[in-house]
Amino acid sequence: MYGCQQTLINPTLELKAILEYVCTEANSLSNCGLYYARQMYFKAGKIVSKFDLHKQLNRNPHFGALQSQTAQQTLTTIAESFKSFIGLLKAYRQGTIAERPKLPNYRKRGYTLVTYPSQAVKLKNGQLRFPLGSKVKTWFGLDAFYLPMPSNLDYKSIKEFRILPRNNCFYVEFVYKLEPILSDINPDFVLGIDSGLNNWLTCISNVGTSFIVDGLHLKSLNQFYNKQVSTIKEKKPQGFWSKRLAAITEKRNRQMRDAVNKAARKVINHCLHNKIGTIVFGWNKEHKQNSNLGKQNNQKFVSIPTAKLKDRIAQLCEQHGIKFIETEESYTSKASFVDNDFLPIYGEKPTSWKSSGKRTHRGLFRTANNQHINSDCNGAGNIIRKVSTTLGLDLSGVSSGALSTPLRLKLWS
Repeated sequence: MYGCQQTLINPTLELKAILEYVCTEANSLSNCGLYYARQMYFKAGKIVSKFDLHKQLNRNPHFGALQSQTAQQTLTTIAESFKSFIGLLKAYRQGTIAERPKLPNYRKRGYTLVTYPSQAVKLKNGQLRFPLGSKVKTWFGLDAFYLPMPSNLDYKSIKEFRILPRNNCFYVEFVYKLEPILSDINPDFVLGIDSGLNNWLTCISNVGTSFIVDGLHLKSLNQFYNKQVSTIKEKKPQGFWSKRLAAITEKRNRQMRDAVNKAARKVINHCLHNKIGTIVFGWNKEHKQNSNLGKQNNQKFVSIPTAKLKDRIAQLCEQHGIKFIETEESYTSKASFVDNDFLPIYGEKPTSWKSSGKRTHRGLFRTANNQHINSDCNGAGNIIRKVSTTLGLDLSGVSSGALSTPLRLKLWS
């Protein structure tokens, strides 16, 4: 299991020019590799391997502008993308996926990610030395550039370094191996998670706890960003981009990443504090692509990074030894958890199926005995029920108080 730390680079004019040059050359080399790979596919029906690309392009001037291992890694990424394309194409023909995959296409002019393996980067006097290609030394008299080593990381544990250009900024990413953490948890204790918009995550457990990770502030930030973009792009041609757009987009992306990390940590901390050893996350594949909530709600819903949050929770679960289960969530919001309604799968609902309860007011669900509970907690409880029989989970610990009055947690407070 690997972790990644991202650090913003504040370059001098000279260092910025070097970073721009390296990322531009990597982008050009990617397009050269893509051209060769596409031609081999069109004319010979062959998917090239990374060794083919390395051999054919090792005399390319863009290859020579980069350190050899870095150039090879750039071409290896191209080979892997074509291999993934073939895998997806087979899945499409077998009916496993709905949409036909597209052949990897050329990159636009600009920058792309540059990857340095750990063997290529040396630590000298607290500075990381990143080598440049042999041709750069011949042309410009430069053989390397230097970046500071973060004090919170161990140089020997780092497996890979990446130079990431994004929205007129440059970041350095440190990929390192994460050691597993032994946690005092019980796999019979389970937390069900229902994702939404205003209530980003609604969580309920069989140990009598429940809480909501508030999504209103996140939605507000996203709405403000969309409003700014709409104002700047008004009466501009399609595809218009500017430094101002890049700046506000980068700020918005940082806020979203911060929200993902904070929300995931709140969930994991709750599990560790209550010795919860299993998390069940309700998720319907391609639910964003197929969302039909109206123009405004679609814009809010699709722009919120819930999928990234799910993946981050799964990563932290793996590190702490918590079992992470993803399950489809069809009819979990309509069925009554208290009345133990049957939970059908989407497309397989019996014609006679009817819920014992009903969602009456915004955020409230009425059960068969007229008990009012939180509707999202009802959904989270039903998500656990989806897998309770398979996992042998005891749900008697889900209390009426947890269903009715969940604790609300805010991300930035």
